[in-house]
Amino acid sequence: MEATAISHMNVYKAHIIEETISKEGARLLNFIRKFVPDKSDAEDIMQDVFYQLTINFDDIRSMDKVSGWMFRVARNKITDRFRKKKPENFSSLGKSRDDDQPLSMEELIPDLGNLPDDDYLREMIWERIEAALAKMPEEQRNVFIMHELEQKTFKEMEEITGKNMNTLLSRKRYAMIFLRKELETFYQEVLSN
Repeated sequence: MEATAISHMNVYKAHIIEETISKEGARLLNFIRKFVPDKSDAEDIMQDVFYQLTINFDDIRSMDKVSGWMFRVARNKITDRFRKKKPENFSSLGKSRDDDQPLSMEELIPDLGNLPDDDYLREMIWERIEAALAKMPEEQRNVFIMHELEQKTFKEMEEITGKNMNTLLSRKRYAMIFLRKELETFYQEVLSN
């Protein structure tokens, strides 16, 4: 009798997981694609989220929180991708020669662990980044997105935009300064506690 009950429970879990993936899959992929424009990479992240859902299903307290949980896991995966990404450009520079401004996204995101508080902090950081991108001047935002999210080289961006490399470098620098200022107060308030 116990084996039958366990079998029914596993079928029920599989049904709920399939239903959740079917219901939230497109929305989750669209969210991931905001930060990871390459469709194949975005789909890999989405598959990782679904895998995490499958193995952590029993730990999720309430089914109405599954959607939020999946988006939080997706943000974590995106953050991890930024942290692991080795920048093709500026690898020897690290920081701007003129000042102490970061030149890549990975320098703006702190290296967090996997504790529940870290998940919440990642979510707050991404909310700040999304808000900053929305407020950023369009030309700077476009260069930032092409370089950091689409991983285009400055040479490729020159060909796409018709702008010279110095202009693109300057726009990227200003975008990073803007992001840093937007995140600085937040980090002082949150990370110093």
